[in-house]
Parts: sequence; C-alpha cells; structure tokens
Amino acid sequence: MKTIIKIVSIVTLFFANYCNAQSCEKIKEKFDNHKVAVRLIKTTRFNFTEDCDTSKSSWIKSLKFKSCDLKVGYIFLETKKKTYIYSNIPISLWNEFKYAKSLGKFYNTRIKGKYKIQIKNK
Repeated sequence: MKTIIKIVSIVTLFFANYCNAQSCEKIKEKFDNHKVAVRLIKTTRFNFTEDCDTSKSSWIKSLKFKSCDLKVGYIFLETKKKTYIYSNIPISLWNEFKYAKSLGKFYNTRIKGKYKIQIKNK
C-alpha cells in the first residue's frame, strides 16, 4: 500500500509540474531581471534537454542545455553561488562544450560574455 501511495504521489507531482510549465513559444526575448529569466526558463517545456557530466570541473556544479528546436538553446551553468544562463547557443557549440577537456577553459574562451540573456532596461 505504501508503494502505491508513493507512486501516485510522484506521478501527481510530475503532472502538476508539467501542466504548470509553459511552452517554448512563450519564452521572451528579453527578461525583466535574472531571477525572472531563471524561473521562466526552468518552468518551460523544452523539446530537448541534456545534462553534462561536471565531475571533472572544480567550480561548475551543474551544466544543462535546453532547446526548443535542436538548433539553438539555453545553457544553464550552476556554481556554488549562482546560476548563469546563456541564450542562442548553437547546438554544435553545446556539443563541443560538453566534450571539452576543460569545461572552465572552454567556457572562458568560447561562451563567457558572448551569449548573455537579454535583460530589459528599466
């Protein structure tokens, strides 16, 4: 009986989160602020999501790619202190990034400062 209750709880939680998510088409070009961008993108249903093994990195704790069209997408890079989001990342660049010998070096030379999300000017 306990197993059935756990399964029902997990399924309910999954569908509640899935139904509350928005579709890719509703993602804005510009966000009010970084916090809003993180929340909106995290709650969007993407057609493709992939994680990267970050165990070889000393400072990148999590690295994910999310895309609606498998051409470009968002990178979520999480450190102990902050989540960084980069947009319009070509999937080819993501594929290079996830297999790079040094994630940090690749990030610093190929991504940092080049693919920032757009924040509206107040």
